Amino acid sequence: MRSAAIENKENQVVIAKKGRLLKSIKRHKLYYFLIIPGLLYFLIFHYIPMFGIIIAFKDVSPFAGVEGIFTSEWVGLKHFERFFSSYYFWDVLSNTVMISFYKLLFGFPAPIILALLLNEVRQMVFKRTIQTISYLPHFISMVVLAGLVTSVLSTDGGILNSVIEFFGGEPIHFLGGKEYFRSVLVASDIWKSIGWGSILYLAAMAGINPQLYEAAKIDGANRWQQTWHITLPGISFVVVLMLILNVGNFLDAGFEQILLLYSPAVYEVADIIDTYVYREGLIAMQYSYATAIGIFKNVIGAILILGANYVAKRLNQPGIW
Repeated sequence: MRSAAIENKENQVVIAKKGRLLKSIKRHKLYYFLIIPGLLYFLIFHYIPMFGIIIAFKDVSPFAGVEGIFTSEWVGLKHFERFFSSYYFWDVLSNTVMISFYKLLFGFPAPIILALLLNEVRQMVFKRTIQTISYLPHFISMVVLAGLVTSVLSTDGGILNSVIEFFGGEPIHFLGGKEYFRSVLVASDIWKSIGWGSILYLAAMAGINPQLYEAAKIDGANRWQQTWHITLPGISFVVVLMLILNVGNFLDAGFEQILLLYSPAVYEVADIIDTYVYREGLIAMQYSYATAIGIFKNVIGAILILGANYVAKRLNQPGIW
């Protein structure tokens, strides 16, 4: 009797929640209509194509069309085993990890440092000018960026090498030298993203209570102490959130940038998972093999983002969920 009463009460709660949800949808129906284009985008271009991952477990011919996805023979983990035993596996994996690590090590703190510096500027005209200049590279396409980098670093009339030659030095093959290529990638990536990345941190700093700074001044704290004890703790939740997202995309070492700048001369230090997938999948038309490599990369990315979120929670920081 008691269990029946409890079950009846739970059903009433569920019905009441459904009723409130329907009323909320009717009340805010225009807002739900605005969500539809975004939902359709993710559904059509992100969720429906996920069905295609089954070709990683089949031998799909590029000439079989869509029908080949369903009719091709199942081969299990054949393509994964081929990748793990491939001559290129450790090369592309180590290059991806190293380039991503350098970009995370030097590129992640860069917008935070710029935001902290801009936060200390009191001349608004100067501050806005610097912000505008630092934002502009974000709106330059990667193709144009690659052209600019090539023009500056080229051994044939490049600006930097012209300066080196003017002072009696020898031209340096920045884009063709293994010892320089990764530095060029990291530096150009920072230049492109530092200004745009600082916006989020500046917005977080704007939300810090000004009375905290006034109290710190009364206690005799200088600007560095105020930054260390007030500003940084005040934006720590944003820093942790962005760090988790960056760790989740750790194996995205910058496909477009590398594809446009690298050459066979620097494959040894520049060939990453994405460029290898591009050559094997689109050029060699080994779709199943390339899909298997992509799944491997995405699984590692999921593990990294789950691990980073877990560590953030253990450190009493707000994670993604």
